[in-house]
Amino acid sequence: MGNASSAICRSLTEDIVSGRLAPGLKLEELVLAERFQVSRTPIREALRELHARGLIDLQPRKGGIVRSIGLDDLSDMLEAMVELDALCCRISAERMSAVQKKQLQMVQQQSEDCVARGDEAGYLQLNHQFHQLICAGAQNRSLAAMLSNLRERLAPFRAAQTHVERRLPVSNDEHQAILKAILASDAEASYEAMRNHTARLSINVLDLLKTQQAGAKGAPAAKAPSTPATKAATKSTTKAATKAAAKPRAPAAKPQPAAKAAVKKVAKAPASAPAKPAGRAKSQA
Repeated sequence: MGNASSAICRSLTEDIVSGRLAPGLKLEELVLAERFQVSRTPIREALRELHARGLIDLQPRKGGIVRSIGLDDLSDMLEAMVELDALCCRISAERMSAVQKKQLQMVQQQSEDCVARGDEAGYLQLNHQFHQLICAGAQNRSLAAMLSNLRERLAPFRAAQTHVERRLPVSNDEHQAILKAILASDAEASYEAMRNHTARLSINVLDLLKTQQAGAKGAPAAKAPSTPATKAATKSTTKAATKAAAKPRAPAAKPQPAAKAAVKKVAKAPASAPAKPAGRAKSQA
């Protein structure tokens, strides 16, 4: 995607994940083009990306419809990522070269400097490098591809809990435990340290998403600035909003047992490590 379509995709993703764009709402290409003051081409690119991430249902040449975010499906993906991240770290402890381990140490030291300065943006960038180095250290292209796919699909939901991720000392301490285990070539300790780290973040994603969705449903709609770019969007959605308001509302649903079970499933899944790989994979070029 180009810069314009990427920015539009990020903006719409935040609105969908936070609940500001409710499930069932129609996203029309023309209205979005006027809102973002762009042609329809970057709008179409952004909508295709939102569809690929499972956030909307795409309507050819028209736009999209916001999907309902299922907590059970989200929990399944988070659970898979927890285990794959831990497996990747376990293999990396056995396969990482001395050079890769030194790179990981340097990134961790820079991260600690960011914590000392309170540099949140710098820390988050180094956090990404830390996990990428561990993934590369496993030297397994199939595992890297699966993790990349899951991270891409979960990116909008993980972004929704940025302010939790920015509790820098907690995350940094967990990274230090992961680094220590990898430097010692302790595969089992590496697996457990990464699993605990990723599971904590996954629980935060589920909890915050439920809170944001509940808050968005109970809060009155915020008024957008009265500009030419937003007048058309307001006019287009007024009819749909009026019809929805006229329908009797169902009583608020109680928290579902399935959602609670989903959180427990991520946090309390058995920590049995998968069998070790049969042989050492070749380094990627």
